[in-house]
Amino acid sequence: MALIVQKFGGTSVGNTDRIKNVARRVAEHRKRGDQVVVVVSAMSGVTDGLIKMAKEIMPLPSEREMDMLLATGEQTTIALMAMALHAMDVPAVSLTGAQAGIVTDGVHTKAKIQNITPKQVKNHLRQGRVVIVAGFQGETAEGQITTLGRGGSDLTAIALAAAIKADLCQIFTDVDGVYSADPRIVPSARKMKEISYDEMLELASLGAKVMQSRSVEFAKKFGVVFEVRSSLNDNPGTIVKEETKNMEDVVIRGVALDKNQAKVTLVAVPDKPGVAARIFKALADASINVDMIVQNISHGSGKPATDLSFTVEKADLLKAQKVIDALKKEVNFAEAICTDKIGKLSIVGVGMRSHSGVAARMFETLAREKINIDMISTSEIKISVVIELAKGEQAMKAVHQAFIK
Repeated sequence: MALIVQKFGGTSVGNTDRIKNVARRVAEHRKRGDQVVVVVSAMSGVTDGLIKMAKEIMPLPSEREMDMLLATGEQTTIALMAMALHAMDVPAVSLTGAQAGIVTDGVHTKAKIQNITPKQVKNHLRQGRVVIVAGFQGETAEGQITTLGRGGSDLTAIALAAAIKADLCQIFTDVDGVYSADPRIVPSARKMKEISYDEMLELASLGAKVMQSRSVEFAKKFGVVFEVRSSLNDNPGTIVKEETKNMEDVVIRGVALDKNQAKVTLVAVPDKPGVAARIFKALADASINVDMIVQNISHGSGKPATDLSFTVEKADLLKAQKVIDALKKEVNFAEAICTDKIGKLSIVGVGMRSHSGVAARMFETLAREKINIDMISTSEIKISVVIELAKGEQAMKAVHQAFIK
């Protein structure tokens, strides 16, 4: 008998037939005597539909009200999943994030989990019920409903697994596991048997859509080993775990393309201490995450000045523009140039620590494809470049072929 947390994404519960299939899978585990906690996302398309309706009412809706709206997607799924299990005579109960004891900070639409007190979850498990928890959501200490950002159901599952000391955590999705690239773009992509937390964290934060990056960070922090696998078959998935020595033998583990990036360039920013700090503090105060930053000498002004470029998530571009517009008089830069026609291409692998020439090979590959590099960012185990969005998939295929045979 094992205590298992299973998370099912939006595609896995995309309609009532798929919800019934998931319920059958859960029922099989319970028959074997396992205790099961199920975390579910909203049915595929529901969250996007709710966002579309909100933006038809106003372009930049209140983030508090967006959380109230978006939390309903998962609540629909948990109720339907409980009904599907009841129809199989399996005792089950649905809980919202708040009822499951998930307490968050007060940052709407991107809340962080502060603690979990899963008292109700444990009580229902003791009484022999399957517990179905709404992913992606929680509640502040003051009782405000919050959401955890895109992919937040992964975080719910990992955090619950840590809180209840689960024996196993499984993240079910519409793919067989973690691949060396998106197989829908790169048909030759390979499924990995295992991957380290650090590699998975980089891939998740760089646009690989298999896992939310904060959930991997949480798993690493609390040592939650988890498996990414398909809800549509019984094939083994990919185990995500602590780094082992043999992982260094593979130079590049994966290639990711993030199409949800936007770039802001501030032209002729006064070149004096404190200006960059003022700009990025204002963006941080607005809860806008800045990723890549490049600063260089500006040639468009007679006074000492720099051009300052940075990237943000595409969804935050409007908000970033408002912050920058408010700063223009105070900072006194010439103009702001914004574009969302960029993509961020990245290669990741712990083997990069002990192998040289990786960056050179990546840049040579892009040069052969006549793809210009706009920005570059590196870490110990990754290299990222900003390129033209229209050439993103071409670049991804070429770089994958260059590194992963």
